[in-house]
Amino acid sequence: MAKAKKLMVQNIEEQSTMPFLRGILTRSLQGAGLRFDDAYALSSQIRNHLQHKGEITSQALRTHVLECLTEQFPDHVNNYQRHSGKPALVVLDRDEQPHPFSKNHLAMSLELCAIPPNQTYEIAARIERDLKKSGRFQWKSTEIAEIMEADLRSNVSGEAADRYATSLEFSRSGRPLVILLGGTTGCGKSTLGSEIAHRLNIVRTQSTDMLREVMRLMIPSRLMPSLHCSSFNAWEALPYRAHADPEDALVEGYLTQSHQVSVGIEAVIQRARRERISVIIEGVHVHPRFIASLTDVDDAVIIPMIVAVLRKKSLRGRLKGRGQQVASRRSERYLKYFDSIWTLQSFLLDESDRFQIPMVANDDQATAVADIMELIAVRLLQER
Repeated sequence: MAKAKKLMVQNIEEQSTMPFLRGILTRSLQGAGLRFDDAYALSSQIRNHLQHKGEITSQALRTHVLECLTEQFPDHVNNYQRHSGKPALVVLDRDEQPHPFSKNHLAMSLELCAIPPNQTYEIAARIERDLKKSGRFQWKSTEIAEIMEADLRSNVSGEAADRYATSLEFSRSGRPLVILLGGTTGCGKSTLGSEIAHRLNIVRTQSTDMLREVMRLMIPSRLMPSLHCSSFNAWEALPYRAHADPEDALVEGYLTQSHQVSVGIEAVIQRARRERISVIIEGVHVHPRFIASLTDVDDAVIIPMIVAVLRKKSLRGRLKGRGQQVASRRSERYLKYFDSIWTLQSFLLDESDRFQIPMVANDDQATAVADIMELIAVRLLQER
């Protein structure tokens, strides 16, 4: 099948040429009042009609759009003329590929700058206004980065500007970020992992519970009985549990299961390094001894931390509240083993102190997220 010919749009004033972007035209038509479905369909129609030309001037394209609007959506012609008086901002990435400018994307790039979330959008909006005031509507991503860094240094702080520059340097290095979130049942690892993934635009997250579930399907309980228990009662599968100290048995069962699951965790880390894709790994099996065994690598930045709920009543309340999201029998089981879960958390905290792994208190989620972002920002500054 012959490859479709690409339609190029020539801007006479700027003496530049870029591909026709259906998404930008769709948004422009939406700004004129069209519903998304109608705007998208009209944009597709215009592209298909003009594609054989290969190249068209921006003015000729605008004229053609007005003709189509006059014929199909006459009530929106005046709105389009007002809305399209100036073209949309376009950003060229490092590969010279054009993308629509996004305030949300720019605001997200400030997540590691120690700036309150409610201010990041204001800063991005200010940058957008400055770009539009310049009269120039096509920018390289590196140019926008320089403008942002200068703005932060002038209007926020030198620290914020340094953190922004550091995060950009890291993103351009191609090295993946591997964030390890350990902690006992009910401490909020999954919720924090999802929030951090959203803020840092990390598309891959991995739960160690899911790794354990896959291993259970592959390895029968008669071969690895502790694997088929929960982390807080894996000791029950140990052959010598009746003769061991209860707390020692609890820890030994947990470590036995964690050692088994660590094979899968190492595989996830190795694949992230090989594919150079950032990942968040969360679960009770991410424990300090395992973290300490990871050797320093130059092709990735590994940032570990242990999450904990430091108030016994709060942790019990969270486990009880899980009955609203999961089967009530599971919630009852967590509460039945609550003392074991609390003891296991104490062990993890002792180990994190011993191996100098940062601890994040999750008694308040917003504070915990801010603390995690701070740990990541500081680590990246150290890697600079």
